[in-house]
Parts: sequence; structure tokens; C-alpha cells
Amino acid sequence: MSMYQNEQLTLAEMKTGQTGTMVGVLGGHGLVQRLDALGIRPGKKVTKISSTLFHGPITLKVDSTQVAVGFGMARKIIVEVDKYPSRAS
Repeated sequence: MSMYQNEQLTLAEMKTGQTGTMVGVLGGHGLVQRLDALGIRPGKKVTKISSTLFHGPITLKVDSTQVAVGFGMARKIIVEVDKYPSRAS
């Protein structure tokens, strides 16, 4: 039922510290390839580390690596946000 589904947001909409699983990209083949090269692909756990005001870059953690992506790219990355915060850091 829908009350048990996790919320889907873009990476840009996530709050700092939120974790989720990347589920898709709202973009073409070039964007998908670029994200894949950074290790950002469907099924990967991502944590939003930081963002700057006024549509600046967004830093996220994928596996044990921190990656920065532009705000435009972050708006196209769909993440299924974990319902309960992770206790592991």
C-alpha cells in the first residue's frame, strides 16, 4: 500500500543528511553516462552531504566517495528517500 512506499524526490529536493536509493534519471544518454562515470547509477545508496544557496553545487556520498554535481544535474536525479534515517554513518 502507498503508506509504506518511500518518498521519491530529486537530489536537489532532498534535505542535507537524507539518504536514499537512486532510482532514475530524468535525462538523456549523455547525462546517464556522465553520472555512471561518477558512480551514480540506479540501485546505489546516496546521502546528500551539502548544498549551497542559490542553486550551487550539491555534494553527495556514493559508496565511500564524495561527489559534487551541479544543481541542474541534481534536479534530474530521482532518489527514493529512506523512510527511516540510517543509524550507520
